[in-house]
Amino acid sequence: MKKIVGKAWKYKNNINTDEIIPAKYLNTSDPKELAQHCMGGVDETFIQKISPGDIIIAGQNFGCGSSREHAPWAIKEAGISCVIAKTFARIFFRNAINIGLPIIESQEASKGIQEKDVVEVDLDAGKIVNHTQKKEYRIIAYPKFMQTLITAGGLLNYIHSKGAEKNKC
Repeated sequence: MKKIVGKAWKYKNNINTDEIIPAKYLNTSDPKELAQHCMGGVDETFIQKISPGDIIIAGQNFGCGSSREHAPWAIKEAGISCVIAKTFARIFFRNAINIGLPIIESQEASKGIQEKDVVEVDLDAGKIVNHTQKKEYRIIAYPKFMQTLITAGGLLNYIHSKGAEKNKC
C-alpha cells in the first residue's frame, strides 16, 4: 500500500456516529452528500478546513453509537485518508474496513499527535511518523488481506473484482 500523508485534525473521546454524520442528514445514501456534513455534530467547519488526504486523530471509543455505515462513508468521501484513535467501537471498525477506510488503534499516537501536525502512516511497515514533532510510533501492520480490501476500496469492490476475474474468458 502507498503511504498516507496528511494534516491531523484532533477530536475527543467518545465521538459517536451521530456526531460524525448527524441523523438529520441520513435521508440520503449518497456518500458525496454525506461528506458535506462530515463531523458536523462536533465541528460544523470541518469540511471547509480539511484537505484531501488529511487524517482524523481521536481518543477512545471513536464511532460509538449506532451501527450506521453512513459514518465511515462520510469520512472517506470527505477525503480523510485515515483515522487514528486510542480505540474504536467494534462495529465502526468493521464498517470502516468494509468500505476501505484505513483505521488504526494507537494509544501513543492518539495522545502525542496534535492538531495540524503533518502525519505519515505506513500500513505496510507498521509505523506512524509525526513529521512536525519528529516522532515515530510503532503500530501493528495490517494483514495482507486487510491491505487488499483497503486497496480495492472496500469489501464490495473486492468481491466485484474477484467476480470479474472469474468471468474472464
